[in-house]
Amino acid sequence: MDSFIGIRFKKETAKRFQEFSRTHFKSHTEAMATMLDFFFYNEISPKEKFGPTGRTMEANLMKRMNAIIAIQRDIEKTQTKPTVAMLESLFKTEGSTTTPLILEKKFSENNRAIGFEEKRNTTNEP
Repeated sequence: MDSFIGIRFKKETAKRFQEFSRTHFKSHTEAMATMLDFFFYNEISPKEKFGPTGRTMEANLMKRMNAIIAIQRDIEKTQTKPTVAMLESLFKTEGSTTTPLILEKKFSENNRAIGFEEKRNTTNEP
């Protein structure tokens, strides 16, 4: 069996470590060994900063998204809507046209009745 050694920690640090160790590992020794291995294998120092956290990155993304939305709304107000209004005014026909087209609608509807009909047998009718 392995022997144990006592290491002196401040009370608050020891309690934090014990709580962390209980939630993630079976024993305090396993927790400490895993943490040391992590730092050793990844060649990092516990004092290093890894950069922005997920929260700060999310906040920055939300700011940029809000800025993009504001830009899109401004483009819509200043460019898209006036352009659409100008195009509509160009294509809008003013006044009523009373002259009929070359092919009147009434004439084309009357001739619609002609089509395929069932052939009646006229020889056997009484």
